[in-house]
Amino acid sequence: MKYPLQILAFILFTHLSFAQQATITGTVTDSNQMPIIGANVSLKNTSKGAQTNEKGSFDISNLESGDYVLTLSYLGFKTKDIALSISNNQNLDLGNITLYEGNEILTEVVINGERRNMFSRKKTAYVSKLPLKDIENTQVYSTITNEILKSQTVTNFDDALKNATGVEQLWTSTGRGGDGAGYYSLRGFSVQPQLVNGLPGLTNGTINPANIERIEVLKGPSATLFGNAVSSYGGLINVVTKKPYVGTGGELSFTSGSYGLNQIVGDFNTALSKKENIYFRLNTAYTTEQSFQDAGFRKSFFIAPSLSYKVTNRLSFSFYGEITQAEQTNPTFLFLNRSAPSAASNLDELGYNNKLSFTSNDLTLENPTQNYRVEMDYKLSDTWQSQTLLSTSNTSTKGYYSYLFDYGILEGNTFTRFVNKQNANTQTTDIQQNFIGDFKIASLRNRVVIGLDYFNETQTNNSTGYAFYGNVTPDGGTNGDNPFTPVIETDSYPLSTAGVDAALASQGVSNVKSKNHIYSLYVSDVVDITEKLSAMVGLRLDHFDNEGDLTNPDDDYNQTTLSPKFGIVYQPIKDQLAVFANYQNGFTNVAPQLVGNPDDGPQTLKTFDPEQANQLEFGVKTNLFSNRLNVTMSYYDIKVKDRVITDPSSPFNKIQGGEVVSKGFEIELNANPVNGLNIRAGFSNNDSETTKSDNTEILNKRPLEAGPETLYNFWANYEFQEGALDGFGLGFGFNGASERYAINYESTGDFILPSYTIANASVFYQANKYRIGLKLNNAFNKEYYKGWTTINPQTPRTFLANFSYQF
Repeated sequence: MKYPLQILAFILFTHLSFAQQATITGTVTDSNQMPIIGANVSLKNTSKGAQTNEKGSFDISNLESGDYVLTLSYLGFKTKDIALSISNNQNLDLGNITLYEGNEILTEVVINGERRNMFSRKKTAYVSKLPLKDIENTQVYSTITNEILKSQTVTNFDDALKNATGVEQLWTSTGRGGDGAGYYSLRGFSVQPQLVNGLPGLTNGTINPANIERIEVLKGPSATLFGNAVSSYGGLINVVTKKPYVGTGGELSFTSGSYGLNQIVGDFNTALSKKENIYFRLNTAYTTEQSFQDAGFRKSFFIAPSLSYKVTNRLSFSFYGEITQAEQTNPTFLFLNRSAPSAASNLDELGYNNKLSFTSNDLTLENPTQNYRVEMDYKLSDTWQSQTLLSTSNTSTKGYYSYLFDYGILEGNTFTRFVNKQNANTQTTDIQQNFIGDFKIASLRNRVVIGLDYFNETQTNNSTGYAFYGNVTPDGGTNGDNPFTPVIETDSYPLSTAGVDAALASQGVSNVKSKNHIYSLYVSDVVDITEKLSAMVGLRLDHFDNEGDLTNPDDDYNQTTLSPKFGIVYQPIKDQLAVFANYQNGFTNVAPQLVGNPDDGPQTLKTFDPEQANQLEFGVKTNLFSNRLNVTMSYYDIKVKDRVITDPSSPFNKIQGGEVVSKGFEIELNANPVNGLNIRAGFSNNDSETTKSDNTEILNKRPLEAGPETLYNFWANYEFQEGALDGFGLGFGFNGASERYAINYESTGDFILPSYTIANASVFYQANKYRIGLKLNNAFNKEYYKGWTTINPQTPRTFLANFSYQF
């Protein structure tokens, strides 16, 4: 019986050996041989995939014998395909695999519930137009990730930006032609979100968060790489949209909440041709929302198709589109008097009933917007890549707009209403050609971008003039006495389209079309002097050609400007601790602007010299404990000369000659101390002052656009990782600001809006395919205000419920 048993054992062993399935292992590193954490690793045409761990290692198991193509990708790196074969079910160790830096391109999406520091994504191809890690970059920027937006059940762009350190809303979007999206203060200066995927993308309404992958807030003057059309002296805001990925899947989400909020969001991704590597993604959203006030609403439909076509490993094309149809009532701000003291100097004296909207749902604005972008990437060689980009934007405003202004002519806290009928359109075109290199000269590594940029903007305004339409008091009183006529009048002014149309019948209609062009050449080089020391040098040559009103050749204007940039980074601990300093420049080619009160006759054009801003900054960045702790601390000093501002004595006039100094301190923290817990916190303090001006109204005072001196934000999100509560989670946070000046002029005195702290909380359950979440905003129902020579009441306590299903 001995030999038959041996034969049986041999047969059984052989069968088990052949039944065993293989495993592929390897380690992914960058060009410095540092491990890449969280890189996506997948086998094409299979459902097999993994992410690299803190050592850069991965393994994909349970594989049959056969031929495969392994795809490795990571944000900011060039995707790599490796053809391999498994025979006899033998394990395959690929050893070390190096990914080289490049722009964001088609990537595989691999879900990993334990991915670390989900609130921090500091690798981007946009901030420096080069794929630099944050710790290598001399510029400071905040990144608001899609994971933060999901954890907070964010339904609007204003709430999303509360997560950016040092950013505070000044005005919400009014919908008025030429106003663009909302205004925000950043390092002492106003800024608007005007950049999408690194290219101009405008809107006259709010930005829909349904298509946002992340928001990048670049700090400090950024004209060297981006020009002045989309940036301010405080920085710029870049919205990065969702892009197609390898595979099929998507998500449906429904959110309902207080004040009539209902929002349905769809996200679908699929392959149009797996063989040809063509992938399509569609994001769409429909939102309706009313106001906490007695009138006011907004409804919008948004659709964003995108397409990626990877022709070869050298050539790829991308297309992104965003189309919005929106209708809203414009928020009716209380504009304070800019040339004389108001009857009230604070909210208590004003007697403001913030539940009043001073408008009606019959008076609405429509804001259709379209943004399109096309990108072609071509790998010229192992060291050079060509990137060709085209973007176009078209945004319009049609409908009724009104504002309330305290002229100080009538007694008490009386605000005069003016209305007009908007009919305006803004179109932009931007063409960029970038050559991106990564090469060595002697032993020095150079990462270079050389770019050409053409930007064109055309504005058309066929709106009516503004008509007087009654007066209101902040507590709800009304009267019809026109302050600009000697006779005391008692006419009524119904808030209806018929009534407003009758008042506008005597108003003229503008017929103004203006155009400007910007031609730019820029270059930036990051040189690795040693393994731990690098320097960045950049320069932009910018030519501004303003045609102004096309019917008036006398207002044509052009100017050529140079904008330099320099920075240095030293990493005492490579990829973990960096000390940096930078010099950044910003400028504004100020186009001639219409000035003069339109009620007194036709406005006239006024020309200005260019403004200039220079920033010095230094600080520290960390990336510790395998990406579990990211901290950025910095101190900055910005000086602006030849500033153009609104004349405090007349809202229809602009003046020049001021110098502004803005300096401050910022700290931002993103932490993942244990699996499942993610923390985001920020603090900023800004000291701004007009140090030189012929206008004594503003001299030695804080500019109103600077917003509050102190801002802070915090959000912590914890999801249980195991046990009976696996998948359940909690979130808690707050954001707040010190008091701010709504008015701060010599002749008017001060009107100060009080400080505030707003608490928010959430609870959720995350399963394999779905997520249920409840969110409470402004948990303690705090009454608070924002403003920029205005008084803007903010939303009271709000409840939100969300259900999402992934497929």
